[in-house]
Parts: sequence; structure tokens; C-alpha cells
Amino acid sequence: MTERYYAGVYWPARLESAEECARRSVVFFRLLAQCDEIYARWFEQDDSLEEALQREFTPDFETFLRFFQCEENQLGKDGFSFGAWTGHEDAGRGGMVHLTCGDASGAYPNSCLLYLPRADVEPEGPRVLTTRVLVSVLRAMVLAWEPLFGVVATHEFRRALRPARDPRGFVGWLTYLARTRGEIPPLPPPARVEPVEDKGNLIVGAPERLSAANPEHVSLGLRVQEVLDAKELLRPVLE
Repeated sequence: MTERYYAGVYWPARLESAEECARRSVVFFRLLAQCDEIYARWFEQDDSLEEALQREFTPDFETFLRFFQCEENQLGKDGFSFGAWTGHEDAGRGGMVHLTCGDASGAYPNSCLLYLPRADVEPEGPRVLTTRVLVSVLRAMVLAWEPLFGVVATHEFRRALRPARDPRGFVGWLTYLARTRGEIPPLPPPARVEPVEDKGNLIVGAPERLSAANPEHVSLGLRVQEVLDAKELLRPVLE
């Protein structure tokens, strides 16, 4: 079975209003639309495909504010949850976003997840699943949400690098670490580091997709991860 790639960023408890979350959402969707044409149109999720395809929305401030002020998208006394998809009907689902933000309690960990198109069943997959596009995707997530940790990887790759219950971050094809995590030491090649403005640093593990099915990829991930663990740069987001 082909591994399914996703991009995710994570940050600790941070109280933010519906207005603040709406502003961040506008930035995220605007920057994401610049990464690839697949992210030009967005739809609300629904129980049926037919109904969901009738719910296209414009990702502007007023729309997101309406979403976050809706009771069904609210989490307890603070925090918001929202999902959207690109309207692609293929088995790989095109692109799907799941967002949790504004939570100050830690009960609903704040995160932004983007499920990426599959290279084996979706025509957009080979185009999107490239270092060039996904660096820009992860940068968009960082600039919008200011997380502590981010990654582009597969669940299989995560399991190859960390035990199931280990709460620490792990090394993916791409890995982001906020500047507050600490300075990144020299990494084994071909891994390289590039800054994301003044927010932090993005580690590109290799030019090609890193897969759990390739022992050399797993070995590279483990070597990079060992260097970062020695500096405690992958400590849990929720400490």
C-alpha cells in the first residue's frame, strides 16, 4: 500500500479569539493558494459528497469568523475546530484541512493538518509531492500559525522513527522547529536547513520523498533525529 503524506504543524495551549483565529486562517489559505493550483478552491465538509460540493466558500475574514462563531465549530469554553476540502472526488481526496486553534486548556491540542494528494491515484500528486511545493506549504503553515513543530511525512515513517507512545517530535521528509526550540547543529548530508523568516528553521531531509519502505531513508531519518534529540530540539510540544 502506498504511503499517504501529510503536512502538520503543532503548538501548545494558546488562547485566541474567533477573530484572531479567523485572521490566521485567512493568511494560511491565501499563502496555501500560492503553493499550487489544487488549493485554489475550498468546500465545507458534509455527510454526503453531493451536499459538500454545494458548499464552496471564499476563504476571507468574514467567512472564517462565521465558521468559528458557529457552535458546532467551538470546543468547550475556548478553542475552535474546522475542516475543509478541495472538492476533488478521487479516492485520494485531493486535499483536506483539519484545524484546531485558540485552545488554552490543552484539552484540544492546537494543530493544522493538511492531507496531501496521493501520487498513485491522483494526477495532482506527483506535482504537489515535491520538495519545492511542500517547502512552500510548510512555510505557509508556519507563517500563519506560528507553531513550535511541523512536519511533512507519512504515519508509516513516524512509526519507523518513534515508538507509538513517544510524545516527542520526529524527523520527516521536511521538519520545522521554532527558533525558541534552540539552535540546530550540523546535520548529516543530504539534510539541509533553511530559515523561515524570523520564526524558525525548516529541515529538508532529502531532495526526494522519504519513505518508510526504503531502509536508507529510515536510516537517514534516524541519524538526523539522533542529532536533534541530543540537543533536545524535538521535545514534546505539550510539556
